[in-house]
Amino acid sequence: MSARYSWGGDEFVFVELAEEMSLQANFKAVAITNLLRDERPDGILEICSANASYQVRYDPDVLEPHAFLEHLKSLEARVGDALGVTLACRVVEIPVLYQDPWTTETLMRFRDRHQDPEATDIEYAARINGYSSVEEFIAAHSGSPWFTSMVGFVAGLPFKYQMVPRDRQIVVPKYLRPRTDTPKQTVGYGGCFSCIYSVRGAGGYQMFGITPAPIYDPRQTKPDFTEHKVFMRPGDMVKFRPIDRDEYDESQAKAEAGEYRITARDVSFDLQPFLDDPDGYNKRLLGELA
Repeated sequence: MSARYSWGGDEFVFVELAEEMSLQANFKAVAITNLLRDERPDGILEICSANASYQVRYDPDVLEPHAFLEHLKSLEARVGDALGVTLACRVVEIPVLYQDPWTTETLMRFRDRHQDPEATDIEYAARINGYSSVEEFIAAHSGSPWFTSMVGFVAGLPFKYQMVPRDRQIVVPKYLRPRTDTPKQTVGYGGCFSCIYSVRGAGGYQMFGITPAPIYDPRQTKPDFTEHKVFMRPGDMVKFRPIDRDEYDESQAKAEAGEYRITARDVSFDLQPFLDDPDGYNKRLLGELA
């Protein structure tokens, strides 16, 4: 599919790169917006990368709209199919207490909105994806990295796409009707995307667990937030690591004291070698966390 460029009033350009989500389509969106962010011509106000698209807000008094549109098209041509692009990324480890008491209590309050009122969210997800047990499902969910495809919905919430061949991807529908409550830092799932709820609030994704790792700090008082209020950024590759209640409590205490640090390593990511050997590439990638 060739990209579709659309005007959004006088200040926005929306660019749809593909009609369906794929790692290649998202990689292309991240690569184009990174180029635009690096160049940052006068008149660019906001750049928002999404799953298979991106949107730019600009000042039409500074940037002539049609000339700017041609510039965006030139960036698309430079990136091409994205198979030869190398992205400077991070590989990030996020600890998760799966089947924790807080998301479990919350999900049980909303069973009337769920596809399977007799099961928990993770039990339902394991069953419809063909896993014989919740433990086997957790191993699949935490066994491979997740590419952060976009950050949004609420401030700091990352959407993550599983870095495995499509026939091995976990797919789980959202709730039939949204909840009015979701604990902060819930690890959720909807469609083909995992996420981390950065704040407490409504939501419709299945809830699998919770992380003690803060990913949003609007006051920027914690050590991981000296430069930005939001920790995650498009291109981050996340490894979920299962933990027990003791480690959760210890990490949560450090987070509340402002002492918790998320483990992250700078890496380069090349799409073509990953597509050629996903499992081998992931093994080398996760080795950076060792």
